Amino acid sequence: MGSDLRDFLQNPQQHGPKIQAILMWNTYPAAEPSLLSSLPSLKVVANGGVGIDHLDVPYITSLGVKVANTPGVVSDATADMAMGLLLASARKIVEGHQIAVDPKTTSIPQSLMGVEVTGSTLGIIGLGHIGYKIAQRSKGFDMKILYHNRHRRSVEDEQSVGASYCENMDDLLRESDFVVLVVNLSPETKGLISHRELSLMKPTATLINVSRGLVVDQDALVKALRSGEIRAAALDVTHPEPLPRDHPLLSLPNVLITPHVGTYTYATTRRMVQCMVDNAVAAVNGLPVPNEVKLK
Repeated sequence: MGSDLRDFLQNPQQHGPKIQAILMWNTYPAAEPSLLSSLPSLKVVANGGVGIDHLDVPYITSLGVKVANTPGVVSDATADMAMGLLLASARKIVEGHQIAVDPKTTSIPQSLMGVEVTGSTLGIIGLGHIGYKIAQRSKGFDMKILYHNRHRRSVEDEQSVGASYCENMDDLLRESDFVVLVVNLSPETKGLISHRELSLMKPTATLINVSRGLVVDQDALVKALRSGEIRAAALDVTHPEPLPRDHPLLSLPNVLITPHVGTYTYATTRRMVQCMVDNAVAAVNGLPVPNEVKLK
């Protein structure tokens, strides 16, 4: 357990057999067959974060190695980030800052006029742990909350945040002023938002993505933003990350991008690392792993 990656890479034969856990942060070190095959004593891959789309779980578990993630502890910070992106986009906070600090500024331009958040309609696609926290926060803004999910939440859950279920995602897209994506990346959600879905949204609507970049067809998004099909996008995730420096999304005035920092607070990062360690120690000691990812 005491080897770090540098020691291991310098002498895999010496250190490999001793290593029982991989602690993975920002998808590194990559759990590729070449690495896993040199770790005969490996018991667990403990991932930092909820998303495990970068892990081949069936392959790893076929080696008798457990996979664990850190759900729950990331929810508050990610929900805060979603609301931050929503507010910053709606009220043009970044543009406002740029104008306020620009030495050439002598007056406040009308172009800083934003859209109302209070009383608007929020559509949440994916009302899991994080989606539910976003709903709780948006209730404080008197937002009308719609959601679409694989499985409808209980009546108690819906009533506690005042959320209405849309069985058909199209209905949510048509009615929402802000659409927030909070789904896990899977074959079903890859490209979930593309030309057709964007065309259903209001021309005054904003798309917010705190899930994974591949959930959105970025070419379709560029087209919708350029043509005014939707008002704006606020993204904490893209594909790839970072985007190539000449990517058209980077030069559009109605896009706000942060570099996948939804969990980047000291408190949440500490909790994530603690959770990773707890999962790893349990696996190494042959105990039930608190956040084991089971194959469905």
